[in-house]
Amino acid sequence: MTEHPVTDPLTIAPAPAGSPVADALLRAYLADVAGRWYRLRHQRPCTPEEFERHLAEIRDDDLDPPRGVLLVARRGDEPAGCAGLRRLDDERAEVTRMYVRPAHRGRGVAPALLTALEETARLWGAARVVLETRRDLTEARALYARHGYTAIPAYVHGPHAEVWLGKELDPA
Repeated sequence: MTEHPVTDPLTIAPAPAGSPVADALLRAYLADVAGRWYRLRHQRPCTPEEFERHLAEIRDDDLDPPRGVLLVARRGDEPAGCAGLRRLDDERAEVTRMYVRPAHRGRGVAPALLTALEETARLWGAARVVLETRRDLTEARALYARHGYTAIPAYVHGPHAEVWLGKELDPA
């Protein structure tokens, strides 16, 4: 890992969901959230077999245009994090796959990614942005609360959907 001073500029740009950089970041994202899930719920690490099964289950084919976008943040040449946005319908876009590599946490990457996703949603004409997360992902929930996301009714269901948040967007 390369050390980057805080002054290194952060750049955010779309990347194909199947690209090597996206694949590496999405694998790291899943390792983080699956690892937390298994430690909390099963008091053990996620096995390699479970990881591969979960990796096959997550759908990222809708994170490429025209249905969505995957944004990659970089500090210098090093990927710092990623976040996805998918169109749910004419009114809503969904934030997904928000991840910042540990070495880059606390350095403004997540807020910058979230702002870029909201700007993209506005350009798409979305009136609101929604997301689902888990109760144990406290850092993510705190980030969303700081940026004006509030509780909304459940819009999807699944074993990992425990908290649903949304934010009304000002028009572009």
